[in-house]
Amino acid sequence: QVQLVESGGGLVQPGGSLRLSCVASGSIGSINGMGWYRQAPGKQRELVADITSGGGTNYADSVKGRFTISRDNAKNTVYLQMNSLKPEDTAVFYCNARIRVKYRNNVNDYWGQGTQVTVSS
Repeated sequence: QVQLVESGGGLVQPGGSLRLSCVASGSIGSINGMGWYRQAPGKQRELVADITSGGGTNYADSVKGRFTISRDNAKNTVYLQMNSLKPEDTAVFYCNARIRVKYRNNVNDYWGQGTQVTVSS
């Protein structure tokens, strides 16, 4: 069917940068919105940023000016460039995409397996 695979997480010092990538593969008809969510220990999953197929973006207030979301439609890939990272950014980051599977009309949400981002000195 459809898979989302994330990469790019890791351990970084405060003030550092990381770039996350997420590739969608499988029987894809079209991809609508794509986005990144995160879940810190003991907290609910929250939206970090999302991007429409046309490139319109939306960010959580906590990451505005520090994170940038982008996508390459030809590669079915979404990116999250994270700069000026803070300890409170520590979380598991999940990729999300709204995808229409080939030969079907309905659009469903798909999720990646998550990638750990740890910001610590």
